[in-house]
Amino acid sequence: MSGLAYLKDPNAIYARSFETILHETDLSGLPASVRDVAVRMIHACGMPDIISDLRFTPDVAEAGRDALAAGAPVIADCEAVSAAVTRRSLPARNEVVCTLNDPRTAALSGDLGTTRSAAAVSLWQPNLSGAVVVIGNAPTALFALLEALDGGAPRPAALIATPVGFVGAEESKEELTRNARGVPFMTLAGRRGGSAIAAAALNALAIAASA
Repeated sequence: MSGLAYLKDPNAIYARSFETILHETDLSGLPASVRDVAVRMIHACGMPDIISDLRFTPDVAEAGRDALAAGAPVIADCEAVSAAVTRRSLPARNEVVCTLNDPRTAALSGDLGTTRSAAAVSLWQPNLSGAVVVIGNAPTALFALLEALDGGAPRPAALIATPVGFVGAEESKEELTRNARGVPFMTLAGRRGGSAIAAAALNALAIAASA
């Protein structure tokens, strides 16, 4: 019995994927520093049209790259983001912090009357100053971070925020875009997003920082 006809060589699959993205996506409106990040995000979700929803400050790629090169920690809102960070690409063996499953988080969630994702943000402060924050799942985590910054929390060096969903995702990203609290950021307007997209953006910055 003959096998199915499909591309099997991993290097060829990788190369063809990026060739397809570059063929189907108009990146001309993006700063050079953001193009590789955008390509990686598209690769993670298979949707070239997200390019029209990309929102960012002009300095986000440089800020994230420089922070990683200097050894800044990566703070992830969920285990899926943390697991998708390519550790070998991190330029300074950067620590990856995720407090969602910290034993204190569940109790904090009850005390604060909020989600575990939002409660976990309150445990970020010891690592927050100069960090690269990556939020790929929970809109409440992004809202909580913005509230913390309003309350005087230390500012991260850069923020990648692509929370996904039907409740709060669009609104949280709109608030970030409206007022970034002085933090360089990249986000994806609307409901779409997810951990894979957020981690892909971080991995692109890590590769650039290692170059």
